[in-house]
Amino acid sequence: MTKVITSGKTVEDAVNQGLTELGVSRDKVEIQVLEQPSKGFLGLFGVRAAKVEVKLLPVPEVVPQPIKPAAYQPEIDALLEDIAAKNPYEEAAAFLKEVAAGMGLDVEVHIKKQRDGHIFNIAGEDLGMIIGRRGQTLDALQYLTNIVANRYSESFVRIVLDAENFRQRRRKTLEDLAERLAGQAIRTGKEVVLEPMPPLERKVIHAKLQNHPQIKTLSKGEEPNRRVVITTK
Repeated sequence: MTKVITSGKTVEDAVNQGLTELGVSRDKVEIQVLEQPSKGFLGLFGVRAAKVEVKLLPVPEVVPQPIKPAAYQPEIDALLEDIAAKNPYEEAAAFLKEVAAGMGLDVEVHIKKQRDGHIFNIAGEDLGMIIGRRGQTLDALQYLTNIVANRYSESFVRIVLDAENFRQRRRKTLEDLAERLAGQAIRTGKEVVLEPMPPLERKVIHAKLQNHPQIKTLSKGEEPNRRVVITTK
């Protein structure tokens, strides 16, 4: 993958999302703004997200040069070894604890490896502040934690944050919602448009109804206002 097109509330948000998906720093990419964000009429209607194209810069050809003993700099080697020695998951967990401490919370982070990434389970008291309304704070912390981890990794890493088993509980809530709204669409014969959701939550709705004999789903709109539509076949 050499380029991505991403969206965000601001151009900077969209750029940061692209950098995370590519797993590189800002100096390694070329950025083209495709659409500026717009607040719409009176700042209320027709909100449009910023859209950017983030493209990897070509890697310049490097001609190997012979190593000269006089040019050896042990302090540089020590610095590179220090960076390489840092574990991206430990650094990300330390960052998460520091943020929680700033919120007045004392938490522990339990790291579990899975096939497609790592899960950070946050344990402690008063974790409602960490989770936020419908998991919005948890999602924001997850985004920042991934940025921190990828600063210390040569390859792209993916971290999912969870607290008080919120992800599983939220998944069950979304699956129940999907079934209920599918029934509504069948009874009324009208499509049902859900509120904007992040990609992972839309995926849960689609997966729950993908084999429904009478219902089909689709997504419409652009991030961050993309919505799931439930309609009859």
